[in-house]
Amino acid sequence: MIRTSFDPGIGFMKGRFYIIFIAVFFVLGTQALGQSPTPTPDAQNVKTEDIKGVPTVATDYRSDDRSFPDLGRVGVDMTQQKTLTIRDAIELALDNNRDIEVTRKNERIAEYDLDAARGIYQPRFTAQTYYDRSTVPNVSIFTSNQKNTQGSLVANTGLQAYVPKFGTVYGGTFNNSRVTTDNPISVLSPQLNASLGFNVLQPLFRGRKFDLARRNIEIAKRNISLTDTQFRQRSIETVASVQKAYWDLTYALRNLQVQRDAVRDAKAQLEHNRRLVDEGQLAPIDIVAAETQVANFEQAVYDALNTVNLAENVLKNLISPNRNDVLWGQAIVPVEPVEIAPPVTTLGEAMNTAIENRPELEINRAQKDINLLDQRLYRDLKKPQIDFVASYSTSGIGGDPNRNFSPNFPTPCATDPTSPACVQQLKNLALLTGNPYSGLIANRYPVFRFGINFNLPLWGDKTAAAQLGHAKVEAEKLEIQREQIEQGVQVEVRNALQSIRTAEARLRAASVARENTAKQYESEQRKLDEGQSDVYKVLERQTALTAARSMELRARTELNKAIAELQRATGNSLKANDIETKLKK
Repeated sequence: MIRTSFDPGIGFMKGRFYIIFIAVFFVLGTQALGQSPTPTPDAQNVKTEDIKGVPTVATDYRSDDRSFPDLGRVGVDMTQQKTLTIRDAIELALDNNRDIEVTRKNERIAEYDLDAARGIYQPRFTAQTYYDRSTVPNVSIFTSNQKNTQGSLVANTGLQAYVPKFGTVYGGTFNNSRVTTDNPISVLSPQLNASLGFNVLQPLFRGRKFDLARRNIEIAKRNISLTDTQFRQRSIETVASVQKAYWDLTYALRNLQVQRDAVRDAKAQLEHNRRLVDEGQLAPIDIVAAETQVANFEQAVYDALNTVNLAENVLKNLISPNRNDVLWGQAIVPVEPVEIAPPVTTLGEAMNTAIENRPELEINRAQKDINLLDQRLYRDLKKPQIDFVASYSTSGIGGDPNRNFSPNFPTPCATDPTSPACVQQLKNLALLTGNPYSGLIANRYPVFRFGINFNLPLWGDKTAAAQLGHAKVEAEKLEIQREQIEQGVQVEVRNALQSIRTAEARLRAASVARENTAKQYESEQRKLDEGQSDVYKVLERQTALTAARSMELRARTELNKAIAELQRATGNSLKANDIETKLKK
């Protein structure tokens, strides 16, 4: 009888193998049924070395030059250092910045525009004087002359003035002339004429309360306020730009110092590794890694120096008056403490401050005021133009009797010198001769005139109505723009507050990272000395420590820049930096 023995372990292993085989077969079969077979990739399509048309350039290039260029900044004497606080930088920018100076000029231009608009109501004095001599053919039957010659000497003056509040126009004239003639029927030669007159024009409807001239004056006043607001807006932007440039330069100089310290630490580590090689604790190849670390950190110093140069040029461009200023040859040294307390405010408080202070909203308000002036003018232009006019004048005449007087018709004195008609004629002639101003003063020949002038378009003034409609639509557009500005301000304020929180968190994290990486670096150095680590881990920790030191101040300066951005977003940059008083000077 043959007995077979059964090993339970072997049976169990075989059972597991069969189960796994069936499961794999089932999965593969399912995939085969549900998917189409994938074609085998063509090996010719994936060989990168077979790419055609690639030229060979600088084969086996190696740089054998191990010298470094001059460690300095172009155009800057590193020994000529200028210490600068952030307030000093802001004041220099406000004094010297070209954009600020252009805005100042715009404000002065607006003031001159107001003077020009007011000049329309300036009283006007007019005068003219001339001599005129003319010879004309005789067409009168009362004289036998073929032609008559007359000479005139004229001297006239006038004054026109206004009452802007009511649109009143008034004026006066004073005219004088001396006329000589050879006409034999002219009683006087020379004949002296003088007249004095006054006139007034008062609008009754259109132009009485408002007109184009008064509208231009009011707009000129708004433009002064507008340019002042634009000047303030530009000042706020300049202050924020100077603050950010100042902190960028602060970080760049600090980062340069960190990179120099890193080179020092890397060289110390290199010397330490060399001693360990001499002691037999490290292989000679480990020296190569430390030398590479030194070279990389030396390159980082030049990169950091370039960053300093870029940041310094940005700041100098903001605060220097021109390209020839001595500041361009000096090295700026920021001395402002970097620890700035973030403002304690809520979103609601910040938004209220922004709505009150943002120049963009003030500009929108000024534009709406100007639009209301336009609407007022066009409403006035729709009124009928009816003006009251009045005038008064008086005149006088004088001179000498004409020696050539010889009319071809009988006169009372020629026929009977003692007749009453002759006596009256002689009295009238006596009144005419002599000083013309006596008759003027005596008001012998007054003239009064008053009346109404009409200028009414048929079927209404369509031009004024269309202009009024245009102004109303413009007002609606300004209101929509204001809503857009307020929403944009809200976005900026919210982002600025969030940036401050984020920067504060980044600063805390950077501080912890710097502290911990320093501990890790020191620990790795001890492990290397005890043979429990290698050079590469030490160099890695050293690189991490350098980055952490740089990022800590980077986080601090980013927080300061976020504070400056919040000041700009709320329109509070000038007040926060005590600049408003300086701008008013």
